[in-house]
Amino acid sequence: MQRHLRGLIFLLMVMALLPGCAKSSSQLSAAAAAEDKTPFGNERSRINSDNTANPPIECPLRKQGINPHDLKPFADTEKYITFLERSDRAAWQKPDAVIQELHLSEGEAIADVGAGSGYFTFRFARAVPKGIVYAIDIEPEMLRHIHHKAMTEGIQNIAVIKSTPDDPKVPPGVDIVFVCDVLHHVKEPEAWLKKLFAQMKKGSRLAVIEFREGDLPEGPPAAVKIPKKKLIEMIAENNFKLDSDKQDLLPYQTFLIFVKP
Repeated sequence: MQRHLRGLIFLLMVMALLPGCAKSSSQLSAAAAAEDKTPFGNERSRINSDNTANPPIECPLRKQGINPHDLKPFADTEKYITFLERSDRAAWQKPDAVIQELHLSEGEAIADVGAGSGYFTFRFARAVPKGIVYAIDIEPEMLRHIHHKAMTEGIQNIAVIKSTPDDPKVPPGVDIVFVCDVLHHVKEPEAWLKKLFAQMKKGSRLAVIEFREGDLPEGPPAAVKIPKKKLIEMIAENNFKLDSDKQDLLPYQTFLIFVKP
């Protein structure tokens, strides 16, 4: 009982500190909206703003020019999040084995490009407790979900970044860029990879996972899949050097690791 009470108190503290950020569920949104209308809530926000010892937590979406109140309701994206987080995915996605193959150091900086629901993001955060994980996605609703999950669970080494369809927007200094089931969605992958190469530092790694060709029980339609040979050539043509091919690890996907020389 005491553990549940402490969790509820922490959640209420998060809600109080984030008056400008849309919540990740309809209940939280309603509670925040009701709270913001009260004189006490407005006064509390003013006091927090004036308190240099305890400054308010800024909404990362607002800092990137996005009004969280313009986002789709959480219910509209909840089904997709549930699909990405379904329990049977781990049997073939093997997230723990994938992370183990990356041989991460606890202080590294990771860019999870196309983070989606944060399926890998939160696992990366545990793997690099002294580092940072950038959850990057073109969908602000997904970033809202990741941000609020990180806040409510007290995870402090995750930052969200809003990208665009033609620009991965990887921040400087990243040690490894992780791109899982993303490239087949990119309309102009060559140009996208060129920008990615320019954004990465020398010696950093690029990990790419894409679904294999053929009739598989998981994955996108055959028409949008990228053949492995073409995938390697396309990335290599943008000056990345193939470092390893984890061909036996995943049953339905190609797993490649490149290096920026």
